[in-house]
Amino acid sequence: MLAMFFWAFVIGGLICVIGQLLFDVAKLTPAHTLSLLVTVGAVISGFGLYDRLIDFAGAGATIPITSFGNSLVKGAMQEAEAHGIIGVLTGMFEITSSGISAAIIFGVIGAIFFKPKG
Repeated sequence: MLAMFFWAFVIGGLICVIGQLLFDVAKLTPAHTLSLLVTVGAVISGFGLYDRLIDFAGAGATIPITSFGNSLVKGAMQEAEAHGIIGVLTGMFEITSSGISAAIIFGVIGAIFFKPKG
């Protein structure tokens, strides 16, 4: 059990370190960094390796933004098998819609209750 926590911390931390290095060393903007990490997660998922990473690292692989790329590919592949090419588009939205909806709802709630500084 302790090893599971250790590897989740190490893998999740490595993903965060990579993101921070992209900010600091490569001087990428937050949008570029997030897009790159989502794309890397999607590519790793496309090769079938992200599920192995999740089995090994647990939350260390499911919490970072790379997991969003994994979710997009997983949803697209599942729906493509069931509905063909149109399933690629609908599958991405179907599997990620709850997370995106939650982000929008909590963003609106935060905007209602808190004033921006500026």
